[in-house]
This record gives sequence, structure tokens and C-alpha cells, in this order.
Amino acid sequence: MDGSTGAGDPEKVAGIVEQVRADLQLRPLEDAEKLLRERFQDAGIAVDNAEISRLTQEVQSGPSVVD
Repeated sequence: MDGSTGAGDPEKVAGIVEQVRADLQLRPLEDAEKLLRERFQDAGIAVDNAEISRLTQEVQSGPSVVD
């Protein structure tokens, strides 16, 4: 095992996406991609560039459930 949970843990990925989405509501000038990369790195989750791009679009286009 390489130590990453990767796409094997979709609940963690979804949680991070939601956290970043909520953060951007409070700080709209933040960079969504940068925040996602930082959060995944902090959580030890390996996510490839294509998935980061997809998730960045998801964060930017979807409403938060925290509203």
C-alpha cells in the first residue's frame, strides 16, 4: 500500500469538496484548485490532476449544502 486513500474513499473526497465549496462562499477570492490540493495533501489523499480539474469545476458550479 502506498499510504494514500485515493479514490477508494469517496466520502472523504466529497467532504473536502463540500468544505472548499463552503469556504469559497465566505472567501470568494480564494483559488478553488489551490484549496482542493492543500486539503487533499493535508488529508493524505492522492488525487490526479484530471480529477482535481473536475472537482474544481464541481466546486465552482454547485451550491453548498451548508447554505
